[in-house]
Amino acid sequence: MMFAYNQGDRLQHKCTQVPSLKIQHEAFAIFFPPIIFTRNLDSKHCLWPKEESLKGGKNPKMGLLSSKNSKTKQARILLLGLDSAGKSTLLYKLKLAKNISTLPTIGFNVEMIQLEKNLSLTIWDVGGQEKMRAVWDHYCENTDGLMYVVDSTDKQRLKDSRRELEHILKNEHIKNVPVVLLANKQDVPGALTAEDITRMFKVKKLCSDRNWYVQPCCAITGDGLMEGFRKLTGFVKSHMKSRGDALAFFKQN
Repeated sequence: MMFAYNQGDRLQHKCTQVPSLKIQHEAFAIFFPPIIFTRNLDSKHCLWPKEESLKGGKNPKMGLLSSKNSKTKQARILLLGLDSAGKSTLLYKLKLAKNISTLPTIGFNVEMIQLEKNLSLTIWDVGGQEKMRAVWDHYCENTDGLMYVVDSTDKQRLKDSRRELEHILKNEHIKNVPVVLLANKQDVPGALTAEDITRMFKVKKLCSDRNWYVQPCCAITGDGLMEGFRKLTGFVKSHMKSRGDALAFFKQN
């Protein structure tokens, strides 16, 4: 499900169908913050590809979740990064196991992905243009995990990207929330390594109060995407458990 802001101030609706998956993606012109557009995502749209399918293999057999499975927990994941970092490309590579042509996201995309049977990720992919960064804070409430995408080839804007990450991590709703940085575009010669990103972003200091990881990846080939999202999934499960234990403790006292 994709949402986009229409600068003409008119609501537009467009449906495109992916024949092989028989799923319709609906594009809406919306205004933010997104609180107005609260919509239940049907569990039948939860898909997860086999890991090898992200690396140029055969089309994956997409699994369907039963809406009766009440044991499946829901986690809200915020997907951020500067414009052109590759956020939407990697999101749909992971979900559909294919490369989808994307336009700059002015607004946000919402997709549901399930990598484990007992945890479903609702991923909010928010636009990274300067005007959109100004409203990132509005998307932070109830976030269980942060996926931050860095263009490893855009050395001129690394400071901007680091500054935006530092800012969002100060948001009260993101406190102690686990973070995975995706060092994207590793297929490009001269791209900074995950170690370079870790050092330049001072991640050890910046994320000293939470679980974190820096994963090299390529949104086009799919390399590293599954590893990065599985790492975040593990962090999120631990975070949700510790938060639940804390709530139970306070209720008892």
